[in-house]
Amino acid sequence: MLTSSETPIIASIVLVAFGILGWSFYRARPFGKLGILAWLQSVVLMAPWLLFFGLFAAGIYINIVGIIFLLVASAAVYIFLGRQLRKLGQDTILKQRITERLVETASHQESSTNGAMQPVVPAPAKEVLTIPEEELNLIKGIFGIDTFFATETIAYQEGAIFRGNLRGDPETVHNRLSTSLQERLGNKYRLFIVENTDGKPVMIVLPSRNDPRVTTLPQKVFAVILLVATIATNLEATGLLLRFDLFANPERIGETLPIGLSIFLILVIHEIGHWFLARRHQVRLSWPFFLPAVQIGSFGAITRFESVLLNRKILFDIALAGPATGGIVSFLILVTGLLLSHSGLAWGFHPMSFQLPSEFFSGSILVGTLARVILGSALQSPVVEVHPLVIIGWLGLVITALNLMPAGQLDGGRIVQAIYGRKTAGRTTLATLIVLGLVSLGNSLAMYWAIVIVFLQRDLERPTLNEISEPDDARAALGLLALFLMIATLLPLTPGLAGRLGIG
Repeated sequence: MLTSSETPIIASIVLVAFGILGWSFYRARPFGKLGILAWLQSVVLMAPWLLFFGLFAAGIYINIVGIIFLLVASAAVYIFLGRQLRKLGQDTILKQRITERLVETASHQESSTNGAMQPVVPAPAKEVLTIPEEELNLIKGIFGIDTFFATETIAYQEGAIFRGNLRGDPETVHNRLSTSLQERLGNKYRLFIVENTDGKPVMIVLPSRNDPRVTTLPQKVFAVILLVATIATNLEATGLLLRFDLFANPERIGETLPIGLSIFLILVIHEIGHWFLARRHQVRLSWPFFLPAVQIGSFGAITRFESVLLNRKILFDIALAGPATGGIVSFLILVTGLLLSHSGLAWGFHPMSFQLPSEFFSGSILVGTLARVILGSALQSPVVEVHPLVIIGWLGLVITALNLMPAGQLDGGRIVQAIYGRKTAGRTTLATLIVLGLVSLGNSLAMYWAIVIVFLQRDLERPTLNEISEPDDARAALGLLALFLMIATLLPLTPGLAGRLGIG
């Protein structure tokens, strides 16, 4: 039976998981069958992990074959639901187009009876517009009764806000108007569609000179300096794991190279994931500014967008790509290291293995449960010998999880902003900083990470050109899974639960 000290942590994990699923179900219900299918995809993605952790907490251990079976079965059901979702989505789109065609036909008939309908001339702006009158007239000319029926023009920064009525799908209308604006004025202006304070869509036109700036030469030099510093801290962190100070014993650098450079390679793979998806979407990224940290080698890297993003789907894809690639590689390295530890294999460099206190594995629910499944009763010993790959994979997962925290311009913050919008992203940023502040009372790593977020990455990402259209539900399901695994990686086991499970 569970003790009183173990019950709250298990209850909190269950409540968080079901809270996430309940919130996604609440958002999916208004979309009918289409939304429910998308919600089921979220359930299918999270079910194997909930089942795994639930059985583990109950003292039932699934071996690695069982875990792989759960993941494969989950992937198969996810693909099946995805096909049903796409099929139903195509039917919905077809019905929508037919309805729009009927409405359009009725509008033409009314126009022929009562005379041609003309767009309302926008009311004079209360403030002085900085856009030249000739260009302003060309901009107004892109709007129409079948796209966006403009009713008011308001001066805004170096551009203008156009209020009116949106006539059609936001993404289709925005693409059409953006193309028309480019044909008339080239790349001189950018067209944004955002939600006004009253919840209605508005169009904002701003000069393209306000686009994000490219990385300057001094910034590139600074990025190289941070790169060298991060490699040094990776090697120093490895030296501390090997129980010596590399800075005080530089002649022992050879001992730190295999592990230190392997951890750095995971960071590079993370950035390659961002770069690959950014290139696919034709988005420019700045050079990565790595963040050195002696405790774990690095906090990851800051990468800024040097292009205006077209929509929130692209923001999600690029944000998730880094943690997905780095996290998957780290997870595979961790599992491989645990399997090699179980079989007693080791690398061909000194020392042959790490000797870790068994309580060390209670620092992460995800790592602790995997170690208990693979290593079994070995975790009951005071000291456990593990393969170096365990350390590499574990640190890779921690770095990935830290970057998945839903705050500011971290990958997790961008994911939340892409799925739920800027208002929710702002709230999660504040909540994350509060949690980090509380945890930092007993953990210096949390304090350092909170400082990094506050001073470097607390602001939200700038709006995309199309802030109205949300990512599809398949992306939302993947985002929820990433956030759930982040919690499972960073949340520790209670001492009582760890002891009952045979850890320590």
